Amino acid sequence: MPHPSYLSQDSTRAATLSRGLEQMGLPLSAAVQEKLLAYVGLLAKWNRVYNLTAVRDPAEMVTRHLLDSLSVAPYLRGSRVLDVGSGAGLPGIPLALAKPEWEFVLLDSNRKKTRFITQSCIELGLTNVRVESSRIEDYLPQILFDTVISRAFSELSAMLTATGRLCQPEGIMLAMKGEYPGPELASVPPGFVVQGVEVLQVPGLDAQRHVVRIGLQA
Repeated sequence: MPHPSYLSQDSTRAATLSRGLEQMGLPLSAAVQEKLLAYVGLLAKWNRVYNLTAVRDPAEMVTRHLLDSLSVAPYLRGSRVLDVGSGAGLPGIPLALAKPEWEFVLLDSNRKKTRFITQSCIELGLTNVRVESSRIEDYLPQILFDTVISRAFSELSAMLTATGRLCQPEGIMLAMKGEYPGPELASVPPGFVVQGVEVLQVPGLDAQRHVVRIGLQA
């Protein structure tokens, strides 16, 4: 039987997630919320061996990984999404759980991390996710994406240069950032148009978060 302290921790994480989703105006069913918390459990377990994230505390993962990833959901476009440099499956897995009718491809060149993503998808019953273990330069999809998103690129210009070819002409590219990325916006390469920079509200996170919305120049 689980120790009472574990049960208390589980209920605290569940309450944090439920309250955060309510504050974000993102209603998700109890079943989906259970799977989101199960994903945190998998991440915490694998992290002890595979070093997937610098965040060690599962309670902190709810805010810094789940709610942070889901905060960008309103800005997704279309029904085919590419998560570039997905790492441990962020933001791709939380978004795929929130939008089961959409198709997600999670791309990362680190096989240790894509093994974790693959196993997580199996255990969570995610049928709308495909995992690609490949360098961006080598990835050649048959169909382009409506949304290309990244939470991992350090520089906006590098992301656009590497992934612009993967986006539909009418699609959107989303770069998740911390503080307002003023200097990066000044170095956007030709062929791209910054459509806006939105403040992301992540309940419980005492840090700035932004998403840059970029389109392809017609």
